[in-house]
Amino acid sequence: MTAKANSSPETADSTAKENTLNVDAQFLSRGEYRKGGLPENSNSKDEDFAAFLMERTRLIIGYERPYLDAKISIQHSGVWGQSGKGTVNLYETYVQLKAPIGLFAKIGRQELAYDNERIIGSDDWAMAASSHDVGKFGYEGHGHKVHLILGFNQNAENTNGGTFYQDGAQPYKSMQTLWYHYDVPRANLGVSLLSMNLGVQNDEPRRTHFQHLAGTYLLWTPKSWLFEGSYYRQFGRSEHNLPIKAWMASLKMKYTLNPQWCFTMGYDYLSGDEFYYVRGQGQAGLVRHKEMRGFSTLYGSHHQFYGAMDFFYLSAYADGFSPGLQNLYAGVDYSPIKGLTFNATYHYLATTVSLEDFNRSLGHEFELTANYKFKPWGKLSAGYTLMVGTDTMKELKRTSDSGRLQWVWLSLNVTPRFFSAKW
Repeated sequence: MTAKANSSPETADSTAKENTLNVDAQFLSRGEYRKGGLPENSNSKDEDFAAFLMERTRLIIGYERPYLDAKISIQHSGVWGQSGKGTVNLYETYVQLKAPIGLFAKIGRQELAYDNERIIGSDDWAMAASSHDVGKFGYEGHGHKVHLILGFNQNAENTNGGTFYQDGAQPYKSMQTLWYHYDVPRANLGVSLLSMNLGVQNDEPRRTHFQHLAGTYLLWTPKSWLFEGSYYRQFGRSEHNLPIKAWMASLKMKYTLNPQWCFTMGYDYLSGDEFYYVRGQGQAGLVRHKEMRGFSTLYGSHHQFYGAMDFFYLSAYADGFSPGLQNLYAGVDYSPIKGLTFNATYHYLATTVSLEDFNRSLGHEFELTANYKFKPWGKLSAGYTLMVGTDTMKELKRTSDSGRLQWVWLSLNVTPRFFSAKW
């Protein structure tokens, strides 16, 4: 998917209603049962499962008129019974100025979602989701889209003490991103180019190191087919001042047989760090790396890639390095009636670098999901995932002794509109 278009406003006559105000809400609840999924954070064997209920509530106020959009989104997210009653924050708050020739400027806290959201996405599966404090400037028209995104973060309005940034709301000190997209006329082909420069800081010494990403994303949809491909390289310096030399590539193919059946298959390759050291349970040890070769997926919507259990790229490996990942997958969608879809997906997972005393295979993941949109404002979803892991998987991600990890979830998402007016 590409970034949402910013349509140019039409010239209003003297009788047109130029102002629109909408007040919307989201009530999202999800219950989960986990026997595995994410690394274990305790050695206790009293219970080898976890169960909990989560929720997200948003109140969204949107205003539009020619040449101006504004939005305020207040969000609460947390776990039922959580100490402190969860988190309340401003999820989005921005103003967007537009010109009739396709130029725009969007300033403030906002979601960023580009292409298939592998590198920059809203991460909507996470209850807190993801938004950025940035200025976005661009042009959209005649099949071309150009976005320039600029961010500079600080903890407080200091009058002294420099500009060191730590434990803030954003994972970077500064960001400069340029995204270009072109829709090729009459070819059902979209081409995107992405370039990012990120400033990250560390404690000692207090310095800013800059890491870079550059790559491309292609989407081609001839008739009943969909072909998707991406390639990205990372370079520059890490926050610990190590040189970065990492890359990733992905391919995806989808075929829609008819309105009921759809088939998907694909492959992801993410580079890993050479001489990755596998620490056994309770052991200590560290390889002194001269460079970082493990690819970072940065600010993408991680849950929709690399297996639903989120073992990879949502949680870090020990010591901050990565053995990389190969993800070979195939799936099928079935829609028996309007609004109801079933999906079954299989993943074969492996590291990309060789490991001393362990093979590369991480295991097999089987996923079943169902989605039922019973009203335009309501959707019920459910899923079951089984991970059959290997000894390599257990050591790398500190999973339980059992090689069969399970995860079950049920979700209700209701998005009513409370108020709408035009004048």
